[in-house]
Amino acid sequence: MRFKDRLLTRSLDSTELHEIKSRSDHEMKKNLTWWDLIWFGIGAVIGAGIFVLTGLEASEHAGPAVVLSYVVSGVSAMLSVFCYTEFAVEIPVAGGSFAYLRVELGDFMAFIAAGNIILEYVIGGAAVARSWTSYFATLCNHKPDDFRIIAHSLPEDYGHLDPIAVFVCAAICVLAVLSTKGSSRFNYVASIIHVVVILFIIVAGLAKADTKNYADFSPNGARGIFVASAVLFFAYIGFDAVATMAEETRNPARDIPIGLVGSMSITTIAYCLMAVTLCLMVPYTEIDVDAPFSVAFETVGWGWAKYIVAAGALKGMTTVLLVSAVGQARYLTHIARTHMMPPWLAHVNGRTGTPVNATIVMLAATAIVGFFTKLDILSNLLSISTLFIFMLVALALLVRRYYVSGITTQEHRVRLILCIVAILGSSIATAVIWGTADEDSWLGYVITIPLWFCATLALKLLVPQARDPKLWGVPLVPWLPSASILINIFLLGSIDKKSFIRFAAWTGFLLVYYFLFGLHASYDTAKASGENKVEDGLKNVEEGAVPSRTGS
Repeated sequence: MRFKDRLLTRSLDSTELHEIKSRSDHEMKKNLTWWDLIWFGIGAVIGAGIFVLTGLEASEHAGPAVVLSYVVSGVSAMLSVFCYTEFAVEIPVAGGSFAYLRVELGDFMAFIAAGNIILEYVIGGAAVARSWTSYFATLCNHKPDDFRIIAHSLPEDYGHLDPIAVFVCAAICVLAVLSTKGSSRFNYVASIIHVVVILFIIVAGLAKADTKNYADFSPNGARGIFVASAVLFFAYIGFDAVATMAEETRNPARDIPIGLVGSMSITTIAYCLMAVTLCLMVPYTEIDVDAPFSVAFETVGWGWAKYIVAAGALKGMTTVLLVSAVGQARYLTHIARTHMMPPWLAHVNGRTGTPVNATIVMLAATAIVGFFTKLDILSNLLSISTLFIFMLVALALLVRRYYVSGITTQEHRVRLILCIVAILGSSIATAVIWGTADEDSWLGYVITIPLWFCATLALKLLVPQARDPKLWGVPLVPWLPSASILINIFLLGSIDKKSFIRFAAWTGFLLVYYFLFGLHASYDTAKASGENKVEDGLKNVEEGAVPSRTGS
């Protein structure tokens, strides 16, 4: 009965904005503007992905067509940005996708999603911290293992101990704990330097361009482009951390759309130009997969430029770590506010206005993983959960627009459910066909893509929108969020089997934790505060909260 309550009960915007937020004792300081958010977005996204994965995917899968892989990933990320933006403007709280899904899809789905996002932050942060050591070694003309402790008594994958990664995490933790505005200032100074380095790579690299290197543009065809695109989605991960800063934004309705959409546009253009530059400098078969840009400059006779590239990569990875530290702590803070995690993690320091406990716990976990673990195959592991979350946020946006308890009729609700099931089913079928069928087989797509189109069209024509956005809304609803669902699920079809096993194992662990602890703590807290209720089964899925009870 408790699980049924948590599964069917949805929170309210007002509950997330006021009652849940008040459980942190102190308010977060509202001192961020759209300028801060743009630089946070650039700092969050442009990091290890572009400097490491571009060479890997150009060499192994896409060839010079890696630029098209970045376009596909960028389109998917931009669609998700639109969905995140509407939610962040309407519900400007620290919980990000956890809060959005709690309002639209209920506690249970929100917890599963948030658990995967937190894991991604920890693994991603650890990977970036270890990459930081590698680029620092390049800058010092050393090999990465020269700065690591080799523990022969430990397994190979866990025996290259990285104290520099721990030191970097500790320094980031201090900065993130002291002040969000201070973190913002450091971030955009570092990001400006990073942008200058990227401009140098593009301009200097194009000066050494050879169009003959584009002769074999797409050696592995469409499959190579999309397989690379699923991996390169890792390079766009991070913008969701900016959405978690909505609670600290002065004017969410203006600042969040400019900050999120602006930073993602700049990032996508920079990625495509860097990908073009790399493949014009050297043949894709000769690209070094570990340090593609550094070695490319050495190949064309500009060995001195590798130091500029390494310095730029270090700056980028430092800002990625900082912004992810700020974002992941705010996710954890909001989860703890609902008591799904220990409530002391929700504490906001009265003097600094930052979630100190959550920041320290998340960065300690990141440092431990980064100290022990070799993260050679990090890209697929990081992309799968994020694509899953972004698909859920797009789905939640459709629910938000088309379903409001007490307004949507029974008939329209049934139509909505059927349309959403058809959209999800056709998208999953498309991904399965892509992952299992021959490259030249197009018959399945002739069925699944029109089915997706008809389901979205039916939603547009047969189900009236029950809610209009108050301040800023995603354009072209339902087409844009439906396309986001399709692309995110399609890219999942390009990810390897081991990643899905890892995803299933972690989700299984989350379910055990939820049923033993999180479910009961959140249920008791909700009932004690009168936060929300469930009426008669699925027929009356409660929109949200009832007013808090007075007295004891």
